[in-house]
Amino acid sequence: MKDTLKKAATTTAWVGGALALWTTLAAGASEMLVPADGDFVDVPGARLHYVDTGGDGPAILLLHGIYGQLRNFTYALTDQLKDHRLIVVDRPGWGHSTVEGEHPTIETQARMVADLIDALGLDRPLLVGHSMGGAVALAMAVNQPAKIRGVALIAPLTQRVTEMPGVFRGKAPPAAVRGLAAWTVGVPLTTLTGPAVSKQVFAPDAVPMDFGTRGGGLAALRPSSFEAGAVELRDANRALSTMIPRYGAIKLPVVILYGRDDELLDPHSQGDVTAGEIPGAVLTKIGGGHMIPVTHPAETAAWLRTAAAA
Repeated sequence: MKDTLKKAATTTAWVGGALALWTTLAAGASEMLVPADGDFVDVPGARLHYVDTGGDGPAILLLHGIYGQLRNFTYALTDQLKDHRLIVVDRPGWGHSTVEGEHPTIETQARMVADLIDALGLDRPLLVGHSMGGAVALAMAVNQPAKIRGVALIAPLTQRVTEMPGVFRGKAPPAAVRGLAAWTVGVPLTTLTGPAVSKQVFAPDAVPMDFGTRGGGLAALRPSSFEAGAVELRDANRALSTMIPRYGAIKLPVVILYGRDDELLDPHSQGDVTAGEIPGAVLTKIGGGHMIPVTHPAETAAWLRTAAAA
């Protein structure tokens, strides 16, 4: 029995060590292939990485979705909006933005973004949120509305989800084992399933061949990204439960853009229903899936330009 237990312990140690080595190498390659593109600013509880395109006129501040980073926008969308000043941010705990302690809640991220607005001296920017970034944008709309002049949501998460999308199953372990999972099975799992997951997230649109580098997709191959995703997947419904009853009190202009064929989030329950709950909100649908800022940048930019003008 002792020999069996010893062999099992030795095997477990070897497997764990191999997975940790895989994680370390993948994380190093990720940071090398997707380096920081912009500047950093310190806000309470975080150091945020952002790119400011400069220019005159009212600013537009863009927040990416889960497992994303700012290159999701700079891949194609920002080139379509050169007539605007754009501030593209790695959300707290994502990309090259770091946080103190545990990954922040949706509401805390909104507060950190509000602090970023103050730190950069922005005068009520239009706040854009894609996917989970949409939930953060809505949190600011209900908690810090004076900081922004309006909200533009792209394929946003706005309502509770009763069943986690299949592409995220296995990526939200309990807090007690989250760190261990991130440094052992998390990154290898993400590496092995990455192509299939990306295909589902982009569907029915094709995944660009260079999205991993130019679009920042490889930034997900880090233990910090696995932990951040696990926290947000478990926290989103709680945060939305507190926000949804307050949608009717939002007085800011709100516009929503959805791809009709989005296979990750349901355009009706996340788009039509929410547009009906927020006074004056306007929903637009175009052809495409969940990653329309990447796959349909011209149409997304035209919609956003209209929102900025309004």
